[in-house]
Amino acid sequence: MTSSRRRRPTLDDVAEAVGVSRATVSNAYNRPDQLSAQLREQILRVAGELGYPGPNPTARSLATSRTGAIAFLLDSSLSAAFSDPALSITLDALAKTVEPTGNALLLLPGREAQEGPPASRVLAAQADIAVAYSLADGTPALEAVRTRGLPLVVIDQPPLPDTARVGCDDRGGASLAAHHLVELGHRRFGILAAPRLSAVTSPFHGTRERLAGYLDTLAAAGITDVTITEAPWLSASTARAAATDLLTASVRPTALLCMSDQLAFAAIAAAHRLGLRVPADVSIVGFDDTPQAAWSEPPLTTVRQDLAGKGRVAGELVMDLLAAAPVPPPVELPVSLAVRESTAAI
Repeated sequence: MTSSRRRRPTLDDVAEAVGVSRATVSNAYNRPDQLSAQLREQILRVAGELGYPGPNPTARSLATSRTGAIAFLLDSSLSAAFSDPALSITLDALAKTVEPTGNALLLLPGREAQEGPPASRVLAAQADIAVAYSLADGTPALEAVRTRGLPLVVIDQPPLPDTARVGCDDRGGASLAAHHLVELGHRRFGILAAPRLSAVTSPFHGTRERLAGYLDTLAAAGITDVTITEAPWLSASTARAAATDLLTASVRPTALLCMSDQLAFAAIAAAHRLGLRVPADVSIVGFDDTPQAAWSEPPLTTVRQDLAGKGRVAGELVMDLLAAAPVPPPVELPVSLAVRESTAAI
């Protein structure tokens, strides 16, 4: 008995059918920005008709010494991370920026009670470059990136040697929020902070900077007796419990400064459960200006940062480093205050 198998179509077959060079077909898959949309669409259509599935990623990796993957390092589990809209917006913008060049994201989540993914996972990851998102200072994952010799982009972290960085003015944004409430006449303040705070010694850059912005601005106004309560960023129930502790203190604050919009939403929910009116009884300010802030009840006064811009810049830094461009100076995006209905004069 004899059998025959149909030969698998090749890139050369597609090139001959379309009447273009082999390199042009390769660009349709690997460097689409080099072709017109019409030509790329024609190449992909003919490839589909011939049954050509595209370049073999393993062979391409061996030929170029590139995997086409970007390792994205998170400090928490995926379920926790994707409950954070600020991260989701930033990550989506980064992915859209690198997608046209054929690069994909390889997500390396952290574990519970651990700052960043295990170093062993970073050492084993098939990736050309790493992006670290708001990891704790000195986490083993960052040292593993250094050991690998991978280029590194950090988001919302302190600048590191030979590392590209993008972040926002956390301290300045926190100062805007505190100054706004002081101008409204508030003198009794509570701060709803991120976990693992330990005052200004937090291992998280954004937490330290936001806390410093709040406290320095309040101190300049003569306000030094401020209650600080920690709450997990992404656990609604425990964040509400922490806010409840602040709002049931013997001397109840008239204003709450919250280190994220998610914490501010929890504070609003806690106030409502206690029968307190926002902002008549307590003013609440968030940080991030995620989409929900504009339509929460009441609409949330918050510090606005360009979350999509942060992801876009991070993506551009990734592509520059992959192209062997020199490491640029750190990029700090500006912030502003979005004043809505969750704050009022006392």
